[in-house]
Amino acid sequence: MSTRFRHSIDTSMNLFNYTVPAAGETFETLLSHKNVEIIRIVSSDRLEEKVYCQDEDEWVVVLEGEALLSLDGEEKRLKRGDSLFIPAKTQHRVLETKRGTLWLAIHIKGVSKDQPVSA
Repeated sequence: MSTRFRHSIDTSMNLFNYTVPAAGETFETLLSHKNVEIIRIVSSDRLEEKVYCQDEDEWVVVLEGEALLSLDGEEKRLKRGDSLFIPAKTQHRVLETKRGTLWLAIHIKGVSKDQPVSA
Protein backbone atom coordinates (compact mmCIF):
# COMPACT_ATOMS: atom_id res chain seq x y z
CA MET A 1 0.00 0.00 0.00
CA SER A 2 1.29 3.41 -0.80
CA THR A 3 1.18 6.87 0.66
CA ARG A 4 2.04 9.69 -1.72
CA PHE A 5 2.75 13.32 -0.92
CA ARG A 6 2.42 16.19 -3.40
CA HIS A 7 2.93 19.88 -2.83
CA SER A 8 0.96 22.29 -4.97
CA ILE A 9 2.33 25.73 -5.85
CA ASP A 10 -0.77 26.76 -7.78
CA THR A 11 -2.87 29.30 -5.88
CA SER A 12 -6.20 28.12 -7.33
CA MET A 13 -7.63 24.65 -7.68
CA ASN A 14 -10.77 22.57 -7.45
CA LEU A 15 -10.88 20.47 -4.27
CA PHE A 16 -13.00 17.85 -6.01
CA ASN A 17 -10.57 17.26 -8.88
CA TYR A 18 -8.67 14.21 -7.59
CA THR A 19 -7.93 10.56 -8.26
CA VAL A 20 -8.71 7.87 -5.70
CA PRO A 21 -5.63 5.75 -4.95
CA ALA A 22 -5.92 1.98 -5.38
CA ALA A 23 -4.55 1.55 -1.86
CA GLY A 24 -3.57 3.81 1.01
CA GLU A 25 -4.12 7.55 0.98
CA THR A 26 -2.77 10.53 -0.92
CA PHE A 27 -1.80 13.72 0.91
CA GLU A 28 -1.49 17.01 -0.96
CA THR A 29 -0.43 20.20 0.78
CA LEU A 30 -2.73 22.92 -0.55
CA LEU A 31 -1.39 25.75 1.58
CA SER A 32 1.50 26.17 3.97
CA HIS A 33 1.60 29.63 5.53
CA LYS A 34 3.14 30.73 8.81
CA ASN A 35 1.96 28.19 11.40
CA VAL A 36 -0.89 26.66 9.35
CA GLU A 37 -0.81 23.84 6.82
CA ILE A 38 -3.90 22.73 4.87
CA ILE A 39 -3.76 19.23 3.41
CA ARG A 40 -6.18 17.43 1.09
CA ILE A 41 -6.39 13.72 1.86
CA VAL A 42 -7.99 11.18 -0.47
CA SER A 43 -8.52 7.69 0.95
CA SER A 44 -9.00 4.32 -0.66
CA ASP A 45 -10.85 1.56 1.15
CA ARG A 46 -7.56 -0.36 1.60
CA LEU A 47 -5.61 1.42 4.32
CA GLU A 48 -2.26 0.85 5.98
CA GLU A 49 -2.14 0.03 9.69
CA LYS A 50 -0.57 3.25 10.93
CA VAL A 51 -0.68 5.18 14.19
CA TYR A 52 -0.33 8.95 13.94
CA CYS A 53 0.90 11.18 16.77
CA GLN A 54 1.75 14.65 15.52
CA ASP A 55 3.53 17.55 17.22
CA GLU A 56 0.83 19.98 16.10
CA ASP A 57 -2.91 20.33 16.63
CA GLU A 58 -5.04 19.05 13.75
CA TRP A 59 -8.59 19.73 12.67
CA VAL A 60 -10.09 17.42 10.03
CA VAL A 61 -13.33 17.61 8.09
CA VAL A 62 -14.78 14.94 5.81
CA LEU A 63 -15.99 16.55 2.57
CA GLU A 64 -17.10 13.31 0.87
CA GLY A 65 -17.44 9.72 2.09
CA GLU A 66 -17.02 8.48 5.63
CA ALA A 67 -14.37 7.17 7.99
CA LEU A 68 -13.92 5.40 11.28
CA LEU A 69 -11.07 6.70 13.46
CA SER A 70 -9.59 5.62 16.75
CA LEU A 71 -8.64 8.58 18.93
CA ASP A 72 -6.81 7.58 22.12
CA GLY A 73 -8.64 4.23 21.93
CA GLU A 74 -12.12 5.73 21.43
CA GLU A 75 -13.80 5.15 18.06
CA LYS A 76 -15.27 8.10 16.17
CA ARG A 77 -17.29 7.76 12.97
CA LEU A 78 -17.16 10.76 10.64
CA LYS A 79 -19.55 11.28 7.74
CA ARG A 80 -19.79 13.99 5.10
CA GLY A 81 -19.61 17.36 6.82
CA ASP A 82 -18.38 16.03 10.17
CA SER A 83 -15.23 17.48 11.70
CA LEU A 84 -12.93 16.54 14.54
CA PHE A 85 -10.24 18.39 16.50
CA ILE A 86 -7.20 16.27 17.35
CA PRO A 87 -4.92 17.90 19.94
CA ALA A 88 -1.15 17.67 19.50
CA LYS A 89 0.47 14.45 20.81
CA THR A 90 -2.83 12.51 20.60
CA GLN A 91 -2.44 9.02 19.18
CA HIS A 92 -4.95 8.35 16.44
CA ARG A 93 -5.44 6.11 13.44
CA VAL A 94 -7.84 5.63 10.60
CA LEU A 95 -9.52 2.25 10.99
CA GLU A 96 -11.61 2.26 7.83
CA THR A 97 -12.82 4.56 5.08
CA LYS A 98 -15.29 4.41 2.27
CA ARG A 99 -13.46 4.38 -1.08
CA GLY A 100 -12.97 7.95 -2.26
CA THR A 101 -13.29 9.62 1.13
CA LEU A 102 -12.12 13.22 0.78
CA TRP A 103 -10.79 15.14 3.78
CA LEU A 104 -9.25 18.47 4.59
CA ALA A 105 -6.75 18.47 7.43
CA ILE A 106 -5.66 21.73 9.01
CA HIS A 107 -2.39 21.45 10.96
CA ILE A 108 -1.78 24.26 13.43
CA LYS A 109 1.83 24.39 14.51
CA GLY A 110 2.64 25.85 17.91
CA VAL A 111 4.72 28.97 18.32
CA SER A 112 7.58 28.78 20.80
CA LYS A 113 8.31 31.63 23.22
CA ASP A 114 11.51 32.40 21.29
CA GLN A 115 9.79 32.57 17.90
CA PRO A 116 8.34 35.96 16.98
CA VAL A 117 4.75 36.02 15.78
CA SER A 118 4.35 37.96 12.54
CA ALA A 119 1.17 39.34 11.08
